[in-house]
Amino acid sequence: MKIGVNMTISSQSIAVTDLAKKAEALGFESLWLPEHPIIPVHTTSRYGGTADGSIPVFMSDMADPFIGLAQVAAVTTTIKLGTGICLVPERNPLMLAKVIASLDRLSNGRFIFGIGAGWLKEETEIMGGNFEHRWGQTREAILAMKALWTQDEAEYHGTYYDFPPVRSSPKPVQQPHPPVLLGGSARNVFQRVVAWGDGWMPVRATPDDIEKGRASLGELATAAGRDPKALDVTVFGEGSDREAIKRFEGAGADRVIVRLPSTADESALTELERMAGEVLV
Repeated sequence: MKIGVNMTISSQSIAVTDLAKKAEALGFESLWLPEHPIIPVHTTSRYGGTADGSIPVFMSDMADPFIGLAQVAAVTTTIKLGTGICLVPERNPLMLAKVIASLDRLSNGRFIFGIGAGWLKEETEIMGGNFEHRWGQTREAILAMKALWTQDEAEYHGTYYDFPPVRSSPKPVQQPHPPVLLGGSARNVFQRVVAWGDGWMPVRATPDDIEKGRASLGELATAAGRDPKALDVTVFGEGSDREAIKRFEGAGADRVIVRLPSTADESALTELERMAGEVLV
C-alpha cells in the first residue's frame, strides 16, 4: 500500500520545501496539493464537505499547486508530486500540457495528474469553464493534452477546444504521459476512467465504496480490452488511521492519501512525524 500526504499551502504556511523534505525523509510515497484559483464572494453552490454546505474559508487562500510542486521537485528526489485535484475546465489545455510536461521532466518523471471538473458552479464559470458540460470539457482537454504530450505535431478538433497542428516540447519523462487519476464519484466516473483515464481517486469514500468501485472498474476494463490491474485506485483525504487504511487495502485500494490538518507553523513537521508513525509501518 502506497501512502501519500495532502496539504494546503497558503499565505500563512511554512515553506512547502521544508514540509516536502520532511515527508520524503519519513517515507511518504507522494505529496499532493489542491487547487482553487478563486472563491466567488457570492455563491449558491453547496460544498459537500460541511454539514451546512458552507465553503471553508481556507479554500480562498491556496497557492498554485504547480508552483508549489515545482518547489518540491527542486528539493526532493523520490517523493511523487500530485495535484489533488487540478480543476481542468478552469485551465487552457495547451498551457496546462506545457506546465505538466515541464514539471514531469524537471522532477525526472514524478508527476501524478489528479483531476476534477469542479463542484463550484460560480468559480467554474468565472474561470471560463462550461459547468453544465464540465466533464465533456474535461475529457476534451485531456485528449488534447495527450496529443500534445505524445506527438511531434499535435492537433485537436472538438466542441470546446480546437487547434491546428502545433509543436509543444519538452515531452514528459513518463511514457506515454503522466498518469491521469479522475477524482470524485460522478455517475459515469468508471466509464470515464476506462475510456480515457488511468485511475480513480474518490474523496469521502468507504471501504465498501472502494470494493464496489474496483469491481466496476474491473468489469468495464475487461470489456474494453484494458488490464484492470493497470488502473490505479487512490483514496483521497483520509485521517491517519492505520486500521482504516488496512480496510481500504483489503477493499482493493492501491494508495491512501492522508490529510495534514495544518501547515501554519513548525508544528506541522511534528504532526507529519506523528502521522508517519501511525500509517507508515
